[in-house]
Amino acid sequence: MDNVSNNPALTAQWGLSIYIEYQGRRYLLDAGAGPEFAENAKVLGIDLSQVDCGILSHAHHDHADGMDTFFQENAGAPFYLREPSGENCYGCKDDFLEYIGIKKGLLETYQNRICRTGDKTELAPGVYLLGHTTPELDCCGQMHQQFLKIADQFMYDDFRHEQSLIFDTDQGLVIFNSCCHAGADVVIQEAQAAFPGRKVHAIVGGFHLFAMPADQVRTFAHRLEETGVEHVVTGHCTGQDAFEILRETLGNRVRQMEVGLEMEF
Repeated sequence: MDNVSNNPALTAQWGLSIYIEYQGRRYLLDAGAGPEFAENAKVLGIDLSQVDCGILSHAHHDHADGMDTFFQENAGAPFYLREPSGENCYGCKDDFLEYIGIKKGLLETYQNRICRTGDKTELAPGVYLLGHTTPELDCCGQMHQQFLKIADQFMYDDFRHEQSLIFDTDQGLVIFNSCCHAGADVVIQEAQAAFPGRKVHAIVGGFHLFAMPADQVRTFAHRLEETGVEHVVTGHCTGQDAFEILRETLGNRVRQMEVGLEMEF
């Protein structure tokens, strides 16, 4: 699932879901904003019942609202959420706070399928989940106008519920981070710190640039270039205008994500 589809047989929506195969195991990263990701999977010949584990990148509805559909399609695979993930995420729209989190009650209904992860969790040889370690990320919540409700108080989101899915390949690390609220450059730097000596071959995901002014996107693009990442595949919350600016700086290292896109690293 992604915002963009160039195939009339595949549905697009504001959401993200990525199916990954690695060393004989099958992974599902996020479940879109509803059951449509499962319909696309059928068209693409992907059997969700055979997925070995699911991962939620962060606790927002456009990545989590298809989780119950996955649990209905798959009888036993665990779904990994960052330890602090809850049903408590809000966004500001037209000066009002609106709920943008996981479906209320889902975490309790499917508690036997949900596993909680720490700062660095190894799912299988070469497969890791990495939570944010950069301090004071609530500045990003302030920039995006996103909030956590904790003990009846609203605070800027510090994205304690966000995690990267990382695969170690012969070419280097391949990072999946679905929205990169902290910045894709920060996500890459955290991976480099967690895996000393390993280069970052690719980063895949949305970059949450769709509302960012063009000059700030250009500054970000240069920071991303300085990380040395070799391939960038981005869509969802990046935005078309921001994507074109990224192409100006990074050239053919940047590729547009879309529903049905197949990649091999």
